[in-house]
Amino acid sequence: MLDLAKIERPDDAKEFHPEEATVPFYEYKIGEGRVIEFDTSKTAPPEPMVNAMTALKFIDNDTSVLMINHKKPAGLLAKIEENYNIEDIETDDGKVKLLFTYKVGESEKANLNDASCAG
Repeated sequence: MLDLAKIERPDDAKEFHPEEATVPFYEYKIGEGRVIEFDTSKTAPPEPMVNAMTALKFIDNDTSVLMINHKKPAGLLAKIEENYNIEDIETDDGKVKLLFTYKVGESEKANLNDASCAG
């Protein structure tokens, strides 16, 4: 299990740009697992939701998603909290880091096509 407080993007993380994303995504390994990271802390709705729904498509048994945002994304969490294991912490600079991991039997049921955001 990953320790959210200790996850830092390494210098050799691979930057990539999924088609629907509005911010850069980064891929890197931690131990045997893979992390997909993105930072929407400087964006406004609906960008955090759009990028999160894009990133969550990468989750599997070995792949986690790390989202950095300016606040806890209540609208996103309401849509997908039943489908993923989710941890969050506040960073020293006031941002929120959220770690989404695969939930057996539930992640497959997530509706990742509804990226509408109320706010």
